[in-house]
Amino acid sequence: MNSSSALVDWLLDSLELNTSLFHVGRYCGSWHASTHGMASASFHLIVQGQCWLHIDGEPDPKHLNNGDAVFLLRDLVYQLSGAATAAAARECPRRPMLALDSAANDGAGLVCGFFHFHSGLSAMIVDTLPAWIILRAGDPSLTAARNLFELILQECERSPAPSSALLERLCHLLFLYVLRQQVLDNAELGGLAALARQPTFANLLEQLIARPAEPWTLESMAACTGLSRSAFFKRFNELCGQSPGQVLLMMRMRYACQLFKQDQTVADVSLAVGYQSVAAFTRAFHKVTGQQPGAYRKAQG
Repeated sequence: MNSSSALVDWLLDSLELNTSLFHVGRYCGSWHASTHGMASASFHLIVQGQCWLHIDGEPDPKHLNNGDAVFLLRDLVYQLSGAATAAAARECPRRPMLALDSAANDGAGLVCGFFHFHSGLSAMIVDTLPAWIILRAGDPSLTAARNLFELILQECERSPAPSSALLERLCHLLFLYVLRQQVLDNAELGGLAALARQPTFANLLEQLIARPAEPWTLESMAACTGLSRSAFFKRFNELCGQSPGQVLLMMRMRYACQLFKQDQTVADVSLAVGYQSVAAFTRAFHKVTGQQPGAYRKAQG
């Protein structure tokens, strides 16, 4: 996928998300913790000690050591615990979190929080990602992420307490680095990442990004790939799991949001993303974002 690094960067730039810190501290003794039911996606960084991750439906627990991180991109039924088996973890009580203590030699120190993904293209990208991703401290392919994790570890040792704002931003960046590596290296990913891995379809994506105002049709998109209309539609759906029309709609609305942030008018944005009718654009924008274009534009000011 060397020829489509720019597309990977575009995908990451399209992933609109907010990161919020839930808690920072230490568990010791017999304990279990879970954010299941509280948010759709969460992250858990092991900054001290070790623990076990038990995911419902997964036969084997995941052992997490200091320097590891887990990103749960769905609202999974799971438990983090000091217990090595799921049955034992369920018997452990929920305990209040203690303050981090660099001198402690038991338990696990955690930095935990939530990811909130925006609708539209962001949701389309996230839906094709694995339900969970583990970052291992010794992974040689994630040197940049490792450096970020070191900054997080250093911040956790700050006296009298780490900065929540700084930890949120560092965790946000850490996730983007891990995600980029997933898109580059995980050949099983579907969605836009799968299209970007195929030179023929990568070229089409580049054209759609560069020329959103074009009156794109199934025929003109197929022509960019050199495939017949029917072969193009079939192969696109197989790779992406979405129709060409759905992807085009998401890409156009993502660009429309960018233009609204530049204070462009609804009429101008409609034309810029290929709609001759403001009414048709308004319906499409509302379908993707759940908001009226005018209200969205006003909120950006």
